[in-house]
Amino acid sequence: MIPRIRTIAAFALVLVAGCAAAEKPPVQMKPLVLKEQASSVAKSADGYVVNWAGVLVNSNPWHFGEHVVATIVGRDAKGAEVARTDQPLDAVPPGGDLPFTGQMPASGKPAKVTIEYRSTQWRQAARVPSSLLPFPITRSQTVKQKNGSYLVTGEVDNPYVLPAGSLVVTALLRDQAGKLVAGASTFVDDVRAGKPPRFILTVEGPPATAKVAMTDVVARTWGSTGRPYEELALGGAQPVHTVKPTTAPFAYDKGRQMPPGESKP
Repeated sequence: MIPRIRTIAAFALVLVAGCAAAEKPPVQMKPLVLKEQASSVAKSADGYVVNWAGVLVNSNPWHFGEHVVATIVGRDAKGAEVARTDQPLDAVPPGGDLPFTGQMPASGKPAKVTIEYRSTQWRQAARVPSSLLPFPITRSQTVKQKNGSYLVTGEVDNPYVLPAGSLVVTALLRDQAGKLVAGASTFVDDVRAGKPPRFILTVEGPPATAKVAMTDVVARTWGSTGRPYEELALGGAQPVHTVKPTTAPFAYDKGRQMPPGESKP
């Protein structure tokens, strides 16, 4: 006969082993990737102005990248720092990207501008990522101005039932090869489905040698977390089909099986 103490100990050992096997290994998050970046320098009344644009990519399909901060540094031809700023960025959606733009003054003329990021915090999306729908952009136009800047206009719609309090609209200018050359952003407020507001923004300071051939325009919720995006998704999307059918309904469904005792019409 096996002593009771040894039996209890063996049972506890099996239970602990089972729990350990049931524990899932920690999720290894892939870091954000700065896929693209572009910058330009323009003369101003007080010195110089640095304009930049970048695209951060999040390859994690179920997590938001939140509380991200970009650091932009400008250095002159001798390597001396003439401009620096920290730019808090909006949340990067799961399996998506984040275009961002900015501007800062410089005490001297930068010969090189670098963009880095830090302080990424990961949070699993509270909604299925497929419910995070893009905001449709319509009637987009890009017109070059006499001073070399580009005027970008259009309308942004809301695919959700709930109104979006405020959205960021970012325009990225690209050359014929698709290379990013410049960008700018603006805000639109109270975006309701079926009533798209118009946006107007100016992309300043693209390189003189750049030949703009296309423009990508993207709208998104703004803020360091993905909560505003998830709240819109939680309220539901607008139905795709809203027009009632014009044909008469069938007398009966030919494909259904009649329950016992029911006769044909």
